[in-house]
Amino acid sequence: MVDKNKPQQDKSQEKRGGWLSRFAPGVRKIVSRRDTPDNLWVKDPDSGEMLYRSDLENALWVTPSGRHMRIDAPTRLRVTFDGGQYESIDTPDVPEDPLKFSDGKPYKDRLNAARKAAGRKDTMAIGFGRIGGETEGADAVVIVQDFTFMGGSLGMAAGEAFIAAARAAVARNVPLVCFTAAGGARMQEGALSLMQMARTTLAIQELKAAQLPFVVVLTDPTTGGVTASYAMLGDVHLAEPGALIGFAGPRVIEATIREKLPPGFQRAEYLQEKGMVDKVVARDALPETLGQILSMLMGGKRRAA
Repeated sequence: MVDKNKPQQDKSQEKRGGWLSRFAPGVRKIVSRRDTPDNLWVKDPDSGEMLYRSDLENALWVTPSGRHMRIDAPTRLRVTFDGGQYESIDTPDVPEDPLKFSDGKPYKDRLNAARKAAGRKDTMAIGFGRIGGETEGADAVVIVQDFTFMGGSLGMAAGEAFIAAARAAVARNVPLVCFTAAGGARMQEGALSLMQMARTTLAIQELKAAQLPFVVVLTDPTTGGVTASYAMLGDVHLAEPGALIGFAGPRVIEATIREKLPPGFQRAEYLQEKGMVDKVVARDALPETLGQILSMLMGGKRRAA
């Protein structure tokens, strides 16, 4: 008897479950899971609260708890320049995988995967435009280091891009602004990666020779060889709230000296207190602050054509 009744029960359940499609054909298709974005919600890393993605975007990816979340290069350029308008500057091509490196996965495969995910060649992106308004601001070349591309690691492509940005600033007679975010040098390029520390330093000397300002905005995280080179060679150093800034990470330091580090060690606010950072500036205030600083440092020099 149980076996006889089972098909009848299933049929009844099917009828009860299909009422929506009978009364409103196509509705189930409209509200199907396929049409709901997988990234509709974002978890606040501090509070664990689920935040609506569009609300975060409107808040420039700053959570209600004050965490300045990492943003990619296109977003950074858009929120920095007036009206989100800027001219993109191409980054130079460099030899790929000159060391034929593999750490279980060929370096070329890692590069291709990162490029597919990010939609560009490497970690650096360069733009030119106005920052801080027509009257109070200044034109500038901005180079952004994107942590989402292989941890913002400094390799040959990043070094060449930095040099290209510095020379573009000299050619246009405008300041250079660099937003840093890196885990260090790119190990897959070995000594060729380390050479970029010296090469970018020389590019900064070209800016100084042209009497053009170089302003650094330190974002989370800025570590390793980037901190040991161009990230700490600016005329002015700004930082986003809570950004981790240092050479070695706090865990490495604690393991080495076998002591507990002070609260907030290597964070932007701590470094401002110790004199390594000039000012900690919230993301929504950065364009105005940058515009004022750049205008003052330019001292009335002519705008780029």
